[in-house]
Amino acid sequence: MRSIDIHTHVLPPSLPRWSEKFGYGGFVRLEHVDECRANMVRDDGTPFRSVESKCWDPELRLREFSGVQVLSTVPVMFSYWARGEHAHEVARYLNDHIAGLCRDHPRRFVGLGTLPMQAPDLAVRELDRCMRELGLAGVQIGSHVNDWNLSDPALFPVFARAAELGAAVFVHPWDMMGQERMQKYWLPWLVGMPAEVSLAICSLIFGGVLERLPRLRIAFAHGGGAFPGTLGRIQHGFEARPDLCAVDNPYPPTKYLKRIYVDSLVHDARALRLVLDTFGAERVALGSDYPFALGESPPGALIESMGLPEDVLQRLRSGTALEWLGRELDLQ
Repeated sequence: MRSIDIHTHVLPPSLPRWSEKFGYGGFVRLEHVDECRANMVRDDGTPFRSVESKCWDPELRLREFSGVQVLSTVPVMFSYWARGEHAHEVARYLNDHIAGLCRDHPRRFVGLGTLPMQAPDLAVRELDRCMRELGLAGVQIGSHVNDWNLSDPALFPVFARAAELGAAVFVHPWDMMGQERMQKYWLPWLVGMPAEVSLAICSLIFGGVLERLPRLRIAFAHGGGAFPGTLGRIQHGFEARPDLCAVDNPYPPTKYLKRIYVDSLVHDARALRLVLDTFGAERVALGSDYPFALGESPPGALIESMGLPEDVLQRLRSGTALEWLGRELDLQ
């Protein structure tokens, strides 16, 4: 039986020159070095990262992983900083590409769209298109939207519509806090990313979003980031200072541990055991961050190495993912 990897990223083989079309900078282009390599470059010439052909070549992806891949864009492509209508156009281009891959390989790819979250009305419109026209399973969003944390009232209509449509929501860290103090040692990825995920979880809990939307199916990357390891502090803070923490939701953080999903991408057996103890296997799904360096290769290696009971393994390999996606898939 094939596994389901809920955390993989994909790009089209080419990207439009959006800066030239829209008349201002900040967008990313793809400069191919050869058949196997390309550079993601901001239009001012600043390099973002190098990627290999498995980031855009579906046949190579299919050969490297025999399971089902849940596809989402690279988070830098969110373009939340852009004008809403332009970010919407970027999202449509990326979503059409992912939908095409899923149509071509329906037994191997499941798609998540991206949304212009800085313009919630346009985000709702694109969410509807993703679910009703493109056949995607849901959407990937960032851990914040510019100055808005995910608890901001402006974003609530997007979450409400996702719950109404039965869309799976995957929250991925991006634009990490404190980057100006983390210029060396890859610290935004090592320190900032886990903090961003915890910020997103706490915002949705303390902001009452999960309380108000019991049908929302939402998952968080990187095993919930720093949240499992700091849950005791978060819970104690809620109890010690309700005047600061319980202003928008009177219920404690621990109430919501069975309401959210996380992936398994924590790179350490001790950390994964903590994640399993915190959320339960029924809330943890295989995630690899394929095809990037901070990902897990091969996907699911940590899960398979831990000597877990077969029923837990099946939850992590596919059972939890199927419930979060809200889909039946042929995994044979």
